[in-house]
Amino acid sequence: MKIHEYQAKEMFASYGLPVDRSIVCRSIEDAVKAYGQLDSQRVIVKAQVHTGGRGKAGGVKLAKDEIELRKHAATILGMNIKGFTVDRILVGQAVNIEKEYYVSFVIDRASKSTILMLSREGGMDIEEVARTTPEKIHKFEIDPSLGLPEYLAREAAFKLFDDIKEVNQATAIFQKLYKLFVGTDASLAEINPLVLTKEGNLMAIDAKMTFDDNALYRHPKIAALNEPTEEEKKEQNAKSKGFSYVNLGGEIGCMVNGAGLAMATMDLIKLYGGNPANFLDIGGSSNPTKVIEAMKLLLSDQNVKVVLINIFGGITRCDDVAKGLLEAFKQIKTGVPVVIRLTGTNEKEGRALLQGTGLYVAETMGEATRKAVSLV
Repeated sequence: MKIHEYQAKEMFASYGLPVDRSIVCRSIEDAVKAYGQLDSQRVIVKAQVHTGGRGKAGGVKLAKDEIELRKHAATILGMNIKGFTVDRILVGQAVNIEKEYYVSFVIDRASKSTILMLSREGGMDIEEVARTTPEKIHKFEIDPSLGLPEYLAREAAFKLFDDIKEVNQATAIFQKLYKLFVGTDASLAEINPLVLTKEGNLMAIDAKMTFDDNALYRHPKIAALNEPTEEEKKEQNAKSKGFSYVNLGGEIGCMVNGAGLAMATMDLIKLYGGNPANFLDIGGSSNPTKVIEAMKLLLSDQNVKVVLINIFGGITRCDDVAKGLLEAFKQIKTGVPVVIRLTGTNEKEGRALLQGTGLYVAETMGEATRKAVSLV
């Protein structure tokens, strides 16, 4: 689960992390009022959306007076950034930046631990730094039984700073950020950039946090901040209906019974040159209603050009799946071609039911996948 920058900054401040003073606003009038409250000649105006790249998209502007503030607020509010419409902005005090750094805690599955990542190359292009000069990013594995003791935080701080005053500040910041990361069951806590001001102070002028969905029951206040996207709403709706769905953005919609078979199906689609639109596991039941709901979900994706249904009938009966499909297409009218592979329990009966229906019926997984890719 993601939260907005202003919400993350509130959490940062509650754990004693140094953040710039800022106010969230939903209108130009709110922004002008905030400008007066901040009592600062220069302010930064930042779009609040659940995606990166705001600066490059024009969603971060510096205002030198109220006239510029009004102009920037009017431009950014309503802006579309990577499919997200900006409905609020953050107006904050501008700081005198001397240097920018990158700091984050993230879960690393390879080492099965939390990783502290640091770089002297903070700012908008940190992804480019990671891609082209990975040696500029330093990583520290955190032993969960030890946490982040002062000696390790200090060792990490020396990777970014040479001046002992800055090292001391960074050490405290790293320890507080780790405490926040663990205390909220976060999967990411990021400061980009952590800035050194011309006055010699370290400050988090941006904040990003994501949380483990499986731990949200322990943090009702954080869970209340959830603002799911349309795709995330689809995933939640699918879960409520008894199947697992993840949107992947491709053109071949997949309906499969079993998570392992679903993964193998996506691999095969890629092998034959296609792109899966989703992961969709309808589970092991033979409930025709579930098939109907799954088809509705797949066809609601405007990117889907072909639907590939891959059923291996063990517990699931192929003829029940076929009946569910026939019932679904009585309710849903679509020109999207559908390829179906039925193998296993009652496969002959299932395939017989689908003959003459306009569906492309295949016996093998490879045959069905090649047909789906060719239809795209």
